[in-house]
Amino acid sequence: MKEAIIHTDGGARGNPGPAGIGVVIELDGEKKEYSEAIGKATNNVAEYSAVVFALKKAKSLFGKEKSREYTIKIHSDSELLVRQMNGEYKMKDENLKDLFVDVWNLKQDFKNVSFTHIPREKNKDADALVNKALDTLI
Repeated sequence: MKEAIIHTDGGARGNPGPAGIGVVIELDGEKKEYSEAIGKATNNVAEYSAVVFALKKAKSLFGKEKSREYTIKIHSDSELLVRQMNGEYKMKDENLKDLFVDVWNLKQDFKNVSFTHIPREKNKDADALVNKALDTLI
């Protein structure tokens, strides 16, 4: 089975404020890291934006046809995002609905995509990448 573990994080300094995302894709023992400033956003928008970025990046790394062979495990310290994507919480925030749909649609490009909530201390690499992106905005 082909599997990738992806750690995502998003954050804003101020809420809303300057925002960034961090993504770590673990595949076949290798880690690929990505960091990007996304402008002004809320923490939750940044969290969702990180997942959208991660799934798009994974698809481009694997190739359109081969991405359907992969199981993706998204690890996030955002309880809201994970519970919404797992159907445990309803989507109430209008600002997140389009991003939720983007993630839902991107999931269709893979064999399976799962979402797991992890403690912040187990998401340090992705968090550091968020701060790296935020530091470019100052």
